Amino acid sequence: MKKRIIEVSTDTNIGGAGKCLITLLKNFDYDKFEVKVILPPNSLLKPEIDALGTEVIEVEGIADKSLDFKAIKTLKQIFRQEKPDLVHTHASMSARIAARQAGAKVVYTRHSVFPQSKKLTTFPGKQINGIINNHYSDSIIAVAEAAKDNLTETGVNEKKIKVVLNGVDGLKTVSEDEKSLIRRRFGVNDGEKVVSIVARLEDIKGHDYFIEAAKMLRDEGVNAKFFIAGTGSYEQHLKEKVKGLGLEDTVIFTGFITDVDKLMSITDIQANASYGTEATSLALLEGMSIGVPAVVSDFGGNPGVIKDGENGFVVAKQNSTALKDGLKKLLEDDELYRKMSQRSKEIFNATFTSRIMTKNTEDIYSETIGKERKTSK
Repeated sequence: MKKRIIEVSTDTNIGGAGKCLITLLKNFDYDKFEVKVILPPNSLLKPEIDALGTEVIEVEGIADKSLDFKAIKTLKQIFRQEKPDLVHTHASMSARIAARQAGAKVVYTRHSVFPQSKKLTTFPGKQINGIINNHYSDSIIAVAEAAKDNLTETGVNEKKIKVVLNGVDGLKTVSEDEKSLIRRRFGVNDGEKVVSIVARLEDIKGHDYFIEAAKMLRDEGVNAKFFIAGTGSYEQHLKEKVKGLGLEDTVIFTGFITDVDKLMSITDIQANASYGTEATSLALLEGMSIGVPAVVSDFGGNPGVIKDGENGFVVAKQNSTALKDGLKKLLEDDELYRKMSQRSKEIFNATFTSRIMTKNTEDIYSETIGKERKTSK
């Protein structure tokens, strides 16, 4: 008999957690699982999930927030009607409480990594947070070792947590003729290397350091263009910085692009300079699938994706010189680049495919459904 699963997302936009949910829905073993999804009304995830043929239930009061007491009642009614064997929540405490009250097993995924406040890492906040999270989850998925550390340092029972690294569908390799067309589209000249950073334009994503590294590389005679893909509240600041440094012809803002895979296909090196939040960057994984090495900060889940000296370099966060040095090595040493490019593909295929992530998640579902619930202390 198929196990009934309900996935719950509170996202109205499509971020990393939403992309992971879509990946799971594409790859589940539907001979074993029957899956439905709960979303807030008008979520941008709904058309994507509808296209997969998965039933969506829309619930008021959960949009972009973890806890809403009115929503708990609605969710509990849905769970009692649907009778799921397991509810998998992506950041919704309301759904975790409702599922527990309705008698369903609960899996919760921590998709993010960020510095924890002292209130949650010291008495009594740590103990209170631990009691709540341990009670309202039978199993917890952390998408990076750093995410697991985030949880345990705030009182969550380590025995409940399993690390399931994010996975993605690999990008398709394009022909040299296609690459030439794409390079022209993005204004890349013959002989120029391409370095890209794909991340929300927020201060904690470290674009300032990326721009400063680009300035140093240009001043040192490196022939490259540096692309910033994405949008966010920090966009105007970054554009003013680029203008002030006279880098308008070197640092290019793409804005929001639906076909970021095209940019990735001509990218020689990726950068990730995050210092305030980062779990497992999906952009890094997609690049690795086609052999794009990366230079990343030593924050959050980055060191779990980029193995220093194997498929790129891990450098000190908030350090534009360190970022520049790592990029320069890859930009100027063709043999080193070739080895790291090949290693990127090998690591991706061994660890970060969408099927590997889904199978690991399915195993947690089956184990959680089958085990007797115990009260954690």
